[in-house]
Amino acid sequence: MAGNTRIEATNSVLLALLPVQRRRLLAHSEQVNLAIGDILCEPGKPTRHVYFPNNGIISLLNPVDGHTSVEVGLVGREGMAGMGLFLGVSVSSLRMLVQASGTAARMKATSFRSELRRNPLLREVLNKYLYVFLAQVAQTAACNRHHKLGPRLARRLLMTLDRLQSNELELTQEMLANMLGVRRVGVTKAAALLQKRNLIRYSRGHITILDRKGLACASCWCYGAVNDIRDSVFV
Repeated sequence: MAGNTRIEATNSVLLALLPVQRRRLLAHSEQVNLAIGDILCEPGKPTRHVYFPNNGIISLLNPVDGHTSVEVGLVGREGMAGMGLFLGVSVSSLRMLVQASGTAARMKATSFRSELRRNPLLREVLNKYLYVFLAQVAQTAACNRHHKLGPRLARRLLMTLDRLQSNELELTQEMLANMLGVRRVGVTKAAALLQKRNLIRYSRGHITILDRKGLACASCWCYGAVNDIRDSVFV
């Protein structure tokens, strides 16, 4: 990752702030490039920065047995990675892994805490985002337990599309397996079925979405449920 002098502000949390508040927050931030595979924080380590993605995606992974990890949450331009600091916890319990390349405004933990103390609107926006994020985590847990892999994969692809606004996705079988908590062979079979229905084209870690509406129909209802919660909170 490398810092840039010009900082974008297309993140929804930042855009919800008053212009003077946004300028002050960005003045204490730096723009960084997020590259696929970058690890931003490890479990048990101090959270030194928060990230406001503009057009990248950060996957939050929970280690299971010391060897594998399962995705428990997803952060894109709608939110902020490093929410433990918002709750007053300085040590991360999750791995923050860049899933899709892009940019983010990165802010040091000390500067973020200072801004929280002086900015009630930032606290209000993050409280609402936290509620929606927890709904995402809870729905994902229920989805992983009760729904078949094909609809779960369709849902996960739609979640990625929402954050990237692109029909071209770079997702390896290993990444998809971690996201869904399954073995690679399961991902291969589920992706092949979606491809057979002409919903996606999948080759060597590159996915092209051919029919978004069809993919939404193939998804479980969990996708719409979380979106409905988000829309009810951010009215």
